[in-house]
Amino acid sequence: MKKVLFLNLVAVLVITTTCVTSCKKNETATVAPTLYDSLGGTTMVADPRGGMIEKGRLGIRTVVDSTVFVIAGDTAINSYFTVLLAEVGANNLSGFQALEKSLTDFFCVATGAKKFSYSGKSMVAAHDPAQNSRMNGKADNGDFDAFVNDLVKGAQQVGLPLDLIQRVGRVVETTRTQVVQK
Repeated sequence: MKKVLFLNLVAVLVITTTCVTSCKKNETATVAPTLYDSLGGTTMVADPRGGMIEKGRLGIRTVVDSTVFVIAGDTAINSYFTVLLAEVGANNLSGFQALEKSLTDFFCVATGAKKFSYSGKSMVAAHDPAQNSRMNGKADNGDFDAFVNDLVKGAQQVGLPLDLIQRVGRVVETTRTQVVQK
């Protein structure tokens, strides 16, 4: 009985020592911030639309809004969004608001946010007119490149630093094979 008690005590000491040692080592280890963290992260800030919002989400939403307006003026690709542009022209913002939320959710998740989820269509379905009646045609590589250029312009307009624009661009590039369908 004393031998079992002694072995249990030794086991507890070994586990405790290991935990304390590894905990001390982990205190000095740094975890690389996610892209979402670099875009503002989870710090709560006042939302210009009311209430509070994570700074990262606000930053992403701001870039999304800016980019959508750049695309609206880009005759190279705005024909893909005739339904949306007609709605906005008729003062119906429901489609714009849905697109803004969907894109913001997508970018939040794609950049490492933990509190959000993307529940929109797959990238293939979202960009296939047969599966998404709001799309007016299939995109090719030139269209995708034009979108990336518009995204860069939108991000620059809101003052996103070049290193973060490049990191966001790498995220967008991972969707090319799903978006480009012709």
